Amino acid sequence: MAQLVVRLVRDQEVAGSNPAVPTIDLIPSIMSRVLFCSYPFSVSFGTLVDFQSLEEFGLVLHAVGIAPNVSGPTGTRPSGSHVDINSAVSCFRLQFIGQYNASIAKRTFSSYNYDMDKYIPETKRYDSMVYTRSGRSGLLLPAVSLGLWHNFGDDGNFETMKAMVYTAFDNGITHFDLANNYGPEAGAAERNFGKILREGLMPYRDELIISTKAGYTMWPGPYGDFGNRKYLLASLDQSLERLGLPYVDIFYHHRMDPATPLEETMGALASAVHSGKALYAGLSNYDGETLGKATKLLEEMHVPFVINQNRYSIFDRTIENNGLLEATKRLGKGLICFSPLAQGLLTDRYLHGIPEDSRIRTDGRFLKETALTPERLRQIAALNDIAAKRGQTLAEMALSWVLAHDGVTSVLIGASKPEQILDNIKALARRDFTDAEMAAIDAISLI
Repeated sequence: MAQLVVRLVRDQEVAGSNPAVPTIDLIPSIMSRVLFCSYPFSVSFGTLVDFQSLEEFGLVLHAVGIAPNVSGPTGTRPSGSHVDINSAVSCFRLQFIGQYNASIAKRTFSSYNYDMDKYIPETKRYDSMVYTRSGRSGLLLPAVSLGLWHNFGDDGNFETMKAMVYTAFDNGITHFDLANNYGPEAGAAERNFGKILREGLMPYRDELIISTKAGYTMWPGPYGDFGNRKYLLASLDQSLERLGLPYVDIFYHHRMDPATPLEETMGALASAVHSGKALYAGLSNYDGETLGKATKLLEEMHVPFVINQNRYSIFDRTIENNGLLEATKRLGKGLICFSPLAQGLLTDRYLHGIPEDSRIRTDGRFLKETALTPERLRQIAALNDIAAKRGQTLAEMALSWVLAHDGVTSVLIGASKPEQILDNIKALARRDFTDAEMAAIDAISLI
């Protein structure tokens, strides 16, 4: 329990002939198992102050997410303040953003350097996003979700990361997808996202779906990889520590492990859910046959397995051929698709050469210059022509194409700057395709 003493400095013209400076005790309590501060502050005035100053103080507290309980020296509200402070300040947000941050607000909190730039999300963030049920579960996911596979590692700019996450949430993207090995280095994306949560998003935790995964190499030795019970549960504990969370919403096994009994891997997912460290289970990079076996095991263990995550794009049709797409629909499971833009190939970025700030130039781990063969460039140009006729960019059409398939719950986008997120959301404006358009896309890409 920490106690902070702050002085509310009133303007001379407000104080008049009696410039009393009341002392205010702010006592924040830390909620059990919730790793952020809630602020049921008790604010006591040593002397009565006029309503204007009291209201101003309440406005500042409200603007930074604190709802004060105001009482006078006898345990009653100060004279003249007959309006509920919490109601009175609810209309203040625009004024605070527009002009108030340079006046009394700054002086009030200068004693302990409170961050007056605290994130306040867009109030209309849910108005335009589309939300789709994940299979036959009760979980709704945004049609566009943000993946942190790229550009959230230690080699990235943290302020840009934060701007991208805030932009996503401001536009109704509630699902943020991670994995233990996302970086570089492995673990960095979770650590950076945890910092973003602490600095601004944590008050909105119940509005977020946060997922992570384990299945690829995380540490040396025989217990840091694949699908054995020790690795999966130890990795989940490490992920929660990096994120600063008591639980994630979805915990995935990241890839099939033929060397470990499927019963053991699914049992680890069951333990994660039953222990309260994950709300739902997910599977990533499975095929249709293995998905069917895993579903039966998880049902027997009473585990809410709700979603699969697989690569899918105009250029990568693996899930159409390995039974995964059909199985998800038949079994009533959700499907979220990563790399819908084929690591950036399904954009207009490479139509006229390789930009210096492109993924090929800045991070060649997953997309290399050798991928830009003359045939591939011809395909990209032809697909770009179809997109233009639809009134879309190639990226928008590529995302729309994935979402147009029955059984797809969401697409996972990546971004290197906030503007790309806004551009990708535009795909939701047109998700319908004619039979002729689908046939033309197939004729170009399935060669």
